Amino acid sequence: MKLKFTKMHGCGNDYIYFNCFEQQVADPEALSIRLSDRHFGIGGDGIVLICPSDVADAKMRMFNADGSEGKMCGNATRCIGKYMYEHGLISKPEMTLETLSGIKILKMTEQDGKIASVRVDMGKAILKPSEIPTRYEGDTAVSVPLTVDGTEYAVTCVSMGNPHCIVFMDQDVSTLDLPKIGPSFENHDMFPERINTEFIRVIDDHTLQMRVWERGSGETFACGTGSCATVAALVLRGVCPRNVPVDVHLLGGILSITITADDNILMTGPAETAFVGCVEV
Repeated sequence: MKLKFTKMHGCGNDYIYFNCFEQQVADPEALSIRLSDRHFGIGGDGIVLICPSDVADAKMRMFNADGSEGKMCGNATRCIGKYMYEHGLISKPEMTLETLSGIKILKMTEQDGKIASVRVDMGKAILKPSEIPTRYEGDTAVSVPLTVDGTEYAVTCVSMGNPHCIVFMDQDVSTLDLPKIGPSFENHDMFPERINTEFIRVIDDHTLQMRVWERGSGETFACGTGSCATVAALVLRGVCPRNVPVDVHLLGGILSITITADDNILMTGPAETAFVGCVEV
């Protein structure tokens, strides 16, 4: 059996996309493990299924490189918006998208008949530790201690429908040995469903440098939900203002994150098609 796919990325966070309006994908968990391999597969951070929905224009299912299903992926939402519009599945450059963390609203910027960027209303951040989930107690987990491999860090925990542990650092985060420390954060006992971890250097109140270790995928070039969680944490701490775009500089590009007056989070960034193909499954 052959499946058509489209390889897409948002700031280098790359997935293999399948149009499930036209074809069915069996056993996506195993398929994601096989196809995500960058040496023996197509290569990517996972696979994304673009499916019909009863409550929105489309439904997203995304699977990490280890086969686990994720509840949310900000970069993938933008790529789906681009795909839906450019393939005629929606007639105007805006849509609703069903995800495991709720319905997201996408608005696209068109240029020469193509989608150049997408803004996603990501909703509000979840701050209660038990709902993230973490094993911290109280109403929030802001600047709480976490000992990893013998080193104590001050971390802030936030959920954007998926869990994030944010580590603010004074150093240039490009020097960090993420393959060494990332798995220790991801699988720490304080995080019952594992965790995505963002390592952040604050340059000023509207500019951040970020690297990310994602559960199930390892280091990726970008993380949309992680960028949103980070800016939400900085607004909570009084470092970044509301209603002002914050540029998050990632390995693969820049995402613009704005926290509105009512604490909704708007993420704006690019979506790109790398190539299309057909794979035997």
